[in-house]
Amino acid sequence: MSQITNNIIGVRQRLELAALAAHREPEDIQLLAVSKTFPARAIEEAMHAGQTAFGENYVQEAVEKIVQLAKLRPWLEWHFIGPLQSNKTREVAEHFDWVHSVDRLKIAERLSAQRGEFPDLGGLQLCIQINVSEEDSKSGLSPSQAEELCNAIAKLPHLILRGIMAIPAPNPDVETQRKAFGLVRECFLQIQMKHLHDVGYEFFDTLSMGMSDDMEAAIAEGSTMIRVGTAIFGKRDKINV
Repeated sequence: MSQITNNIIGVRQRLELAALAAHREPEDIQLLAVSKTFPARAIEEAMHAGQTAFGENYVQEAVEKIVQLAKLRPWLEWHFIGPLQSNKTREVAEHFDWVHSVDRLKIAERLSAQRGEFPDLGGLQLCIQINVSEEDSKSGLSPSQAEELCNAIAKLPHLILRGIMAIPAPNPDVETQRKAFGLVRECFLQIQMKHLHDVGYEFFDTLSMGMSDDMEAAIAEGSTMIRVGTAIFGKRDKINV
């Protein structure tokens, strides 16, 4: 059994234990394997271990891997989770199933228009990114701005509004982790409850939060999708497609 396979088994065990501790069903939490900087062969190895959803941060690197793995496309789900610049939206609209990092209406409008050029792909699943820790080094809008952006995105064609993504500031203290994730959850629930029956919010069900070092806290606070890279693929070195 390969190291990646062993790691995936270990992460899934952590996910299950954290879910049960939070009185949740493990099946309600999706594992997203963050494969940025790792080669296509590592993704294939993870796929053979049952992993099908992969997250990438760098557009050019990701597209090269998606093309390399084109024969496996029907079984793979590609998520873009990094900061997205305007000049990269077309490639994302053409190649990805999800985008987690939208924090400006301009980006959403470009994705909407460009996704429309590929009608066979269906709607692009979208999460907005909030900067819950208000870090200057991170993308994302403030929680107070989240509803306004969601309302605008909900009206755009070729996009499916799914929820909220956040990357709180790293902190080894579990209670501090939970407090940050709790703020994200509150923001999500307020929007969800207010727009429960509104057009464009039919699939607003996703809390994308939690990584290798804080997934237990995120799951305790309601995460529906954890983004795990290091605990699956190992320590990152350099981009090696």
